[in-house]
Amino acid sequence: MSNDLITEDEAEKERELLKKSRLPKVEVSEEVQKELAEKFGIDAQAEAEKGVAAAVAEFERNETNKNSFGGTERMMEQLYRDLPSDLLDKYQIIPSRVRELKEDKHRVLYLHDLAHDPEAKRAVDREGGWARFHRLVFVSHWQRNQFLNIYPNIPWSRTAVIQNSIIPIDLKEKPTDKINLIYHTTPHRGLKILLPVFSKLREKHPNIHLDVYSSFAIYGWGERDETDADSKAAIDLAKSTEGVTYHGFKPNDEVRTALQDAHIFAYPSIWPETSCIALIEAMSAGCICVHPDFAALPETSANWTYMYAWHEDIQRHAQQFYSALDVAIGVAQEQIQTESFYTSQLMAQKNYVDLFNNWNTKKHHWQAFLKSFANEELEIKRQFQAFNYEA
Repeated sequence: MSNDLITEDEAEKERELLKKSRLPKVEVSEEVQKELAEKFGIDAQAEAEKGVAAAVAEFERNETNKNSFGGTERMMEQLYRDLPSDLLDKYQIIPSRVRELKEDKHRVLYLHDLAHDPEAKRAVDREGGWARFHRLVFVSHWQRNQFLNIYPNIPWSRTAVIQNSIIPIDLKEKPTDKINLIYHTTPHRGLKILLPVFSKLREKHPNIHLDVYSSFAIYGWGERDETDADSKAAIDLAKSTEGVTYHGFKPNDEVRTALQDAHIFAYPSIWPETSCIALIEAMSAGCICVHPDFAALPETSANWTYMYAWHEDIQRHAQQFYSALDVAIGVAQEQIQTESFYTSQLMAQKNYVDLFNNWNTKKHHWQAFLKSFANEELEIKRQFQAFNYEA
């Protein structure tokens, strides 16, 4: 296409290319953009943004996640926003919950759930199971090991681990008049431990405040805040506890802003996380992160955090969380009295997660992964049985 002469047909072709680009910024010259606008009324940036929106809308949803804004959906949005359309068009990437398979595409099962989750079991152990998929992608090595232990016939060579990722969060100076704690995951994951521990610690540290961003509405299941007895009790307690602000569900941009003002991510997890985007975000925002050594949390945190020993008994867990959080608050109190809250340890934590869990890096991992089996036959052949050791 000439930079100084664009026909109407060429302009329409350029419009379609812009929509398919899936790029946050258009990669056409200023001269071409100007001619498209002046001669044909085509706003190149606007057309590219339409393409991004259409691409994001393409990823697979069903009755379970049609209204969800959770971590799985955010990872899928990143994929379909930023990866080239001519690459993605060759694949059916299914986020955890399998409904319909497309025989004309390479099928990738993108697993975020636990191995014993009913949807996971249905996907890999029933109705043809894992053999229906060209690849299975996990979000942590811990999660993959769980699946391979429970379903030992899954060949290792058909699996990959691509960790969750975010756009790094910019640092800003933390408040110095109080210590802000934050909890920004769903209620059933540990809120019922956090709130009484926070109240007890506030007797010792009166200048602490807790922001709670927590609701099943993030998954489109807001009614569960009322129907799940434990979660309702925790939410009601959050609303009535002195020093706590309950925000419910808020868009991720608002949570990211809140993390910039938070000193401590307080997460007494009782849920076996396969990864933890909330932890990744808190680490990137320069928060002191307090959590147990449970499930995939040690892998996600890479030992940069204030990690304590998890306990099955909820009272013992609360006691150990109290001790760890008490230390973290004391450290935060000391740090806000210095010129900057951000110690070398917190900066190293941020630098690590901003490199390792950075979407701008992970998207290239995804591209390399997808291209690695692009030339395989669509028909899946079970050529071997996975090795099973029997004592």
